[in-house]
Amino acid sequence: MSLKDLPPIREALEEYGLLAKKSFGQHFLLDLNITRKIARLAEVVEGQTVIEVGPGPGGLTRALLEAGAKVIAVEMDPRFFPLLNGLGDAAPSQLHLVQNDALRVKEADLIAEHAPGTQASIVANLPYNVGTALLLKWLTGPWQPRSMTLMFQKEVADRITAQVGDDAYGRLAVVVQATAKARTVMDLPARAFTPPPKVTSAVVNLTPLTERPDAAMLKALERTTQAAFGQRRKMLRSSLKTLGGIELCLAAGIDPDVRAETVDVDGFLALAKIVLAQSKA
Repeated sequence: MSLKDLPPIREALEEYGLLAKKSFGQHFLLDLNITRKIARLAEVVEGQTVIEVGPGPGGLTRALLEAGAKVIAVEMDPRFFPLLNGLGDAAPSQLHLVQNDALRVKEADLIAEHAPGTQASIVANLPYNVGTALLLKWLTGPWQPRSMTLMFQKEVADRITAQVGDDAYGRLAVVVQATAKARTVMDLPARAFTPPPKVTSAVVNLTPLTERPDAAMLKALERTTQAAFGQRRKMLRSSLKTLGGIELCLAAGIDPDVRAETVDVDGFLALAKIVLAQSKA
C-alpha cells in the first residue's frame, strides 16, 4: 500500500477511538490540503531530513512523506503509533518514530542514529503548552537546525515576529530575532483543527542566522531583556538599574530615558555585551 492508497486520517482516528488530550496540548490538523501547503512553505524536497515534533495522528507527517522527506517523528503519546506505523509501512525507510519528550531529546543524537551526515530542518504543529520552550531550545541550544517551519498560537507567532514599537514586541521577539530571521507565512482559523482550539494559529518560518550570539552572550541577553521588559513602562534608567542603569545605557550608546519597546535587537545586543563584560570583570 502506498501513501495514495491510505484512507483519510479522520477515518483512522474513528477506528481507533482516539481523541485529543488537553494535557498534551493536542489539536489535530487533518486537512491534507493544509498540511501539504505547510510542507511547501517549509520548502521540503526529496531526501531532506525533517524532525517533526508531536505528529499525533500524522496529518503533517503524511504531507512530509509525500514530499519525499526522511522524517524523524518525536511523539510522547503511544496511542498514535499504530497510525504512524501505517504511514511508515506506506513509505518504507522514510519514517522513524521516536517515543520521547521533545524538550529532553537530543536532536544531534537522533540525526546520528537515523540520518547520519545530514542537516535536519524542523517542521511541526507544536503542542501549544510547550511551543515557546521548544523554539528557544532550538534557537539557543548546542544543536542548530537548518530551518524551522512551526505552528503556534497566533498570539505567540505575533510575539515572535513583532518589530520595535509593536504591542507584541518584547523579550521573545528580541531573543528570536537575535538568532534567526522569522516571518509568519500562514494563518489558520480554529475550525481547521480537531477539536477546534479557542484561539487562531499561525505558521512561522525561521532561518537561524549564520552568526549567532554564543551561549554566554545569550544568557546576558536574557538577563537584559528580562529586566527591561519586566518593567516595560519604566525608562531604561530605572528598569535596568540593577544591571547598571544610566551608566550601562550610555556605555552601550542607548538613551537611558527611552522604554524597552523602543530599543531594537541591535540595541539590546549592545546592552547585553556590556552586561557580559561586567560579569567577567
